[in-house]
Amino acid sequence: MNRRLTLLVLPLLLAVAGCTVDKAGDEPAPRPAAAAERPSPFRDCATLGTAPTAAATPGSGTKTPGTTAPAAGGQALPELTLSCFTGGAPVALRSVAGPAVINVWASWCPPCRKELPAFQRLSQRTTGQLQVVGVNSRDSRSGAQSIGEDFGVRFPILVDQGEALQRELKRNAIPLTLFVDADGRVRHIDATGALDDAQLAKLVRQHLGLTVPA
Repeated sequence: MNRRLTLLVLPLLLAVAGCTVDKAGDEPAPRPAAAAERPSPFRDCATLGTAPTAAATPGSGTKTPGTTAPAAGGQALPELTLSCFTGGAPVALRSVAGPAVINVWASWCPPCRKELPAFQRLSQRTTGQLQVVGVNSRDSRSGAQSIGEDFGVRFPILVDQGEALQRELKRNAIPLTLFVDADGRVRHIDATGALDDAQLAKLVRQHLGLTVPA
């Protein structure tokens, strides 16, 4: 009786076991590999603490002809530490070496998207004179990444998911753009909306005393 029962049950056990075995019958079928994370379009933040070459060289000709340096004053950057989009060590905002233009943006903000290409061009035209830095605020990583890829944004991006910088500046709306001099003082905060190339060049000349090459 027991032998007959065994002969009846054995094919059922083998059939069940076959559900976890591949067609070769000796190895479990491999699971599909996880999709690789897309590389960041943005530069890393390693050089943010190093002053632009021309700014560190007195008499280098970066000042606008006929324009005196901005008068003393301005507020210090907030004492915040933010992560870098590309990873690595967090960045103390006050360690960003000026002169610098810091743009606060998000992928869900239409004026931010409109002006980002102008900031990329500013970054390219002022290499060695000025640092252009983005602060991505209350945004998704995928949204920010897509904007960087689609708009060709390459300058370094810091991440501020909790809007800490906006709270410190007592500003609610974005985009915000900070113009920071070589001493790390905020000389102007612009909240007028999307800026274009001409407006950026004018503000850099007015508040930082630098000429943006055409």
